[in-house]
Amino acid sequence: MKKGEFQVKQLFSVLTIALVCSLMTATAEEILPGAAFSIRYHDRSIYYPGNSPSEPINIQLTITNKGPQTLRFKLADDRSFSLYFTARTTRGQALENAPAWMIKRAANREVYFREVSLEPGESFSIVENLKDYLVINAPGMYVLDCDFYPELKRLSGSSEPSIASNRLTLEIKPSPSAAATSVMPIHPKTAEILKPQAMPPDEVISYILTSRQRSHWDQFFLYLDLDEMIKRDPARKRRFAAESEEGRIAMIDNYKNELSQARIDKDISTIPYKFQIERTTYAGNDGVVTAIEWFQYPTFAEKKRFTYYLVSRDGIWRVVNYTVDNLGTE
Repeated sequence: MKKGEFQVKQLFSVLTIALVCSLMTATAEEILPGAAFSIRYHDRSIYYPGNSPSEPINIQLTITNKGPQTLRFKLADDRSFSLYFTARTTRGQALENAPAWMIKRAANREVYFREVSLEPGESFSIVENLKDYLVINAPGMYVLDCDFYPELKRLSGSSEPSIASNRLTLEIKPSPSAAATSVMPIHPKTAEILKPQAMPPDEVISYILTSRQRSHWDQFFLYLDLDEMIKRDPARKRRFAAESEEGRIAMIDNYKNELSQARIDKDISTIPYKFQIERTTYAGNDGVVTAIEWFQYPTFAEKKRFTYYLVSRDGIWRVVNYTVDNLGTE
């Protein structure tokens, strides 16, 4: 083949690809004229790696008809045939698709769907767990987006028209566990490694306060979400967010040391000579416990109401924040 003929064929191939892409875009617009597709966090929370059912990353996906005509599209009963999530690291590395998602998409089976109609100004929303679509095994910062296929996406690699969503920043934090610190917590009597147990929120607070009365610091820290406790201070929060995982572990160790020496957060580091659980409320993974605590000084006793805010992950309740109200002296 002559050089000139080869160049002409190359040019023809490039133009053909560009034409196909433009037709695909036009086809998507023709199918959903005036459609807007957006994503947001359904219940913005702290997200951790792994596939625990108790730690989903729920994404709300919304299609809005911003045009003057009725909008119609197909929605698969198995959302895997309507949606395609992508998450990339700050270096551009894409997360892998979840194995279960890949198996479903590769299966040769009939896809059931329903037709959805939206009048001008109407919206339609669904909520999906991102972990059903992507493998999220490591902490880090990711950029998340999604493609919606109004005529379904039946085969991997096929070129059905799609509509792209906006982008979200997804932060995955290291899992809160005893192993996340450089020193393993040890029981003061048995020397066994301490592991948090599934207890209701009020028992967690009683355990924390009793541990403080006995100066058992490892037990005291066991049910504190130290990441969130550190971030109660805005300056520490900014520094913590900028640190590497090793740097964050060092910050946690330093925070524990300063707290045990009453240099910071003196309200919870001071020993109460007695306490009483006043009220406990919780719904889903969020709980609130109020406790009346008394502190003894040489000439008087001080009374305070502590409100502890807890979050449950994998069945374990941990304190993420607290407030204090002074109730006077006795």
